[in-house]
Amino acid sequence: MKLKHLIVAMLATATATAAFAADTYKIDPTHTFPSFEADHMGISILRGKFTKTEGSVTLDRAGKTGSIDIKIDADSLDFGNEKLNKHAKNADMFDVAKFKDVTYTSKSITFKGDVPVSVDGTLTLHGISKPVTLTINKFKCIIHPMHKKEVCGADASAEFKRTDFGISYAVPPFAPEVKLMIQVEAVKN
Repeated sequence: MKLKHLIVAMLATATATAAFAADTYKIDPTHTFPSFEADHMGISILRGKFTKTEGSVTLDRAGKTGSIDIKIDADSLDFGNEKLNKHAKNADMFDVAKFKDVTYTSKSITFKGDVPVSVDGTLTLHGISKPVTLTINKFKCIIHPMHKKEVCGADASAEFKRTDFGISYAVPPFAPEVKLMIQVEAVKN
């Protein structure tokens, strides 16, 4: 009789573990473009984006946990203006020859129901790591009609000061505040 109870307990544990298993998603680099807005002497806003991103997202929606690991190729910076791109990539600002990657690693994810609404994590930019909280403005998962797999997408945003990351070129007259916007899609493994 004890063996029967042990087998039932093991099956129950296996079923519960499977029901709360985390799903892992690979970032789709063709649909993920972190972008940002920065002040241009108070007269306009400069907008740039990074065109090369990779990483993974793990979500356990039932257990309300997960993780995010993103790596951005700093040399993929694009303002849509080659002269500005070249200047922003040099030692005055991003210094991409020395700091090749920008990374974001989550510490925790906050859920509302089974939907993630914010991420506390660490942004490493220009060789400096600081906490940055991402607000998830929109989140949705579907079975993608072309991939035939689950694909999740999100729109997230955050704000920080570039001077906190050692990028202090022309402050002032440029303000140090940066608004970060991330559109991301990730395909379930």
